[in-house]
Amino acid sequence: MNRTIALISLGCAKNLVNSEQMLYLLNEAGYKLVPTPDGADAVIINTCGFIDSAKSEAIDTILEMAELKNAGKLGKIIVTGCLTERYRDDVMAELPEIDAVLGVGSFGDIVKAVDEVLSGKCVSYFGDQSAPVDEIPRVISTGPSWAYLRIAEGCNNFCAFCAIPYIRGRYRSRDIDCVVDEARELAEHGIKEIIVIAQDITKYGTDLYGKRMLAELCRRISKIDGVQWIRLHYTYPDQFDDELIDEIASNPKIVKYLDIPIQHINNKILKSMNRHGTGDDIRALFKTLRERIPNLVLRTSLIAGLPGEGEEEFEELCDFLREARIERAGVFPFSPEEGTPAAKMEHPDFEVAQRRADLILDLQAQIMDDFCSAQIGKTLEVLCEGFDDEQQLFYGRSYADSPDIDGQVFFESDNCIGDIVNVLITDTFDGNLYGERR
Repeated sequence: MNRTIALISLGCAKNLVNSEQMLYLLNEAGYKLVPTPDGADAVIINTCGFIDSAKSEAIDTILEMAELKNAGKLGKIIVTGCLTERYRDDVMAELPEIDAVLGVGSFGDIVKAVDEVLSGKCVSYFGDQSAPVDEIPRVISTGPSWAYLRIAEGCNNFCAFCAIPYIRGRYRSRDIDCVVDEARELAEHGIKEIIVIAQDITKYGTDLYGKRMLAELCRRISKIDGVQWIRLHYTYPDQFDDELIDEIASNPKIVKYLDIPIQHINNKILKSMNRHGTGDDIRALFKTLRERIPNLVLRTSLIAGLPGEGEEEFEELCDFLREARIERAGVFPFSPEEGTPAAKMEHPDFEVAQRRADLILDLQAQIMDDFCSAQIGKTLEVLCEGFDDEQQLFYGRSYADSPDIDGQVFFESDNCIGDIVNVLITDTFDGNLYGERR
């Protein structure tokens, strides 16, 4: 009888790719993958350790699994990912219910770790987190017609508030032929939308080829039969060049949606946070992108309460958002991450940071509502993802919506799950669009 393994993936899309790789390796090794840990021989928890809320979620999940284990409903507990990498000396000591820990450089060792754990051993594996990216196939867990395509790992930006370079290692691009081959394989399995991800996709190729290669990569992916949408995630504002902007503007398969985390707009704060460029550079970039890429939807990430942010700096950020009218924004209160330079800097207390984040969210909600209202009467292409039993409507995403973080389009139609269809937008509610298939 096959031993059963469950996997819980926490955190970002890049972490999900590692989870999918582990699923592939386990499946190839003959383990039976099950959807829930209750009754499983082992559970793998692939953790995030980026900010306090993510760490709390990971620890709560581990403790929940420990209760199952103590009740005799679960065999072994294996913890992988960023939390274990960041706290490699403490995790098993603080949480003795754990049977194995693997760092971010050891996802490829998952089968060996599971074998040893199920034979009664406690193990830990921590490979080089700056080693070349492992070329491991995946079991795609997203869908039905979209998937992430990770093109690089690690980060060299060393923003003062961010622990990612210390956890995930230096920036390493994947070989372009390997990336294109993976994109082709995804398309052969019915994937229509490829979401290109990395900590910073705009730097892609600089380490391997001595120049930015994202535009070339997009050109090659767009030539693959079956790929209809290419979505670009996590671009760094100072890395855009004319070649990339022209490619986004002219390539019909690249959806006109860019995720460009800026974090703030105030020059003093940007400099102290080791962000490259100034607030005026960001303003100029957004103006250029709007002018050269018609119907562009922008997403960004913002941090309220960064070190050095007083009321004047906060109001400058709010004024910028009113002017730039960024359609999508993730807003977070500053979290002082141990081991980062920003954690040692004086900063507003959490209550102030949270209040400011809430004010930005209120401001952005009106911008989002205005954007949604402007879609009424338009016919949009929508990737249908499922059927909502409560509303008795199909749902999906337009070019303006990335999965799990943006809104959805609900519409009347015959069964079209997995297809890209035309939908006439007739109404909007709470950030979502409603319409009828055309």
